[in-house]
Amino acid sequence: MLGTGAVALALLAGCQTVYDTYDRMFGSRPVQKPAELVPLTPTAAPKILWQANVGGADKNVYFPALAGNVVYAGGAAGQVTGFDATGGRQVARIDAGQRISGGVGVSGGLVLLGTPKGEVLAFDRDGKQLWKAQLSGEVLSPPAAQDGIVVVRAGDGRIYGLDVADGKRRWVYQRSTPTLSVRTHVGAVIHRGGVFAGFPGGRLVALALPNGNVGWEGVVALPRGTTELERVADITSLPVIDGSQVCAVAFQGRVACFDLIRGTPLWARDVSSVAGLSVDARHLYVTDDKNAVLALDKTSGASIWRQDKLAGRGVSAPLAFGRYVVVGDFEGYVHLISREDGSFAARLATDGSAIGAPPVALDLSSLLVQTRSGGVFAITIQ
Repeated sequence: MLGTGAVALALLAGCQTVYDTYDRMFGSRPVQKPAELVPLTPTAAPKILWQANVGGADKNVYFPALAGNVVYAGGAAGQVTGFDATGGRQVARIDAGQRISGGVGVSGGLVLLGTPKGEVLAFDRDGKQLWKAQLSGEVLSPPAAQDGIVVVRAGDGRIYGLDVADGKRRWVYQRSTPTLSVRTHVGAVIHRGGVFAGFPGGRLVALALPNGNVGWEGVVALPRGTTELERVADITSLPVIDGSQVCAVAFQGRVACFDLIRGTPLWARDVSSVAGLSVDARHLYVTDDKNAVLALDKTSGASIWRQDKLAGRGVSAPLAFGRYVVVGDFEGYVHLISREDGSFAARLATDGSAIGAPPVALDLSSLLVQTRSGGVFAITIQ
């Protein structure tokens, strides 16, 4: 199984998917049967702290956002709800008045949304629309903001820097893309005046937040193979920043870490992933394209453990969470995996629909997942 709920492989120009191209060129691809859930003896006790529903996601993935003690989540229809993170009480309601895509971004007093028409919408916490900006393509990921700049990625790969006060364009970054690439719901990471984003062709780029100038560019993976399909080597998930290094992973490529300031390569190893990464004090975790969850030494890339009993289950990006690594799957199960040895510690059912976006930490003992059916579940672990 090449993908997860968080990405769809597609040609950027047109509606034909990579899977369609594969079938045309090579015949029908094998379908991987989802693994049955293995019996386990729980060593943790997750339970649902509160739950709500914000409306279905259709074909998109919706990323919830945490701002202080308020969780903001929305669905395709355009309604965004703010919930008290500890008890689930509704504390805010925003109606975009149109369909939205990609999820919610929150910064300062702004709630930021994107639309399939390529618009970025900014609201205050009371639901009043403050401004609207037009981009060159569909917004598939949540906008982010820092230091007076809203950073948002369009479906054609361009990254925009917009003025937080009025949405006017401050800068735009674009680069050429291969004919065949991964249609992704990933945006960019803002950190200490820099913008870090991965691109088709396996490139990780660091931009200056104030003006969009390129600070450095690193090679996570190089396209290999003789066909266009074999040469897809795209970064489809957010990079992760850990102290003085930034790491990213590419589909049909590698996981690689770079010096945060200079972009100097630190280490790399072959791993293919469309889901993404997480990091804690000791390890880097990645969900690979076979739905195995891997733990790697974050200073060298050496293998620590591999949990491969979720094959074919559309496993989300991992969340490093205390003693556990947390992932969701295509049936809405939340899996807790031991950080020490990769064994299953517990699992919890939600509403039976896919968890595409990575779990979000609420505090030291609770986390949040959002399902394709619009279920929002705050989960505490005891």
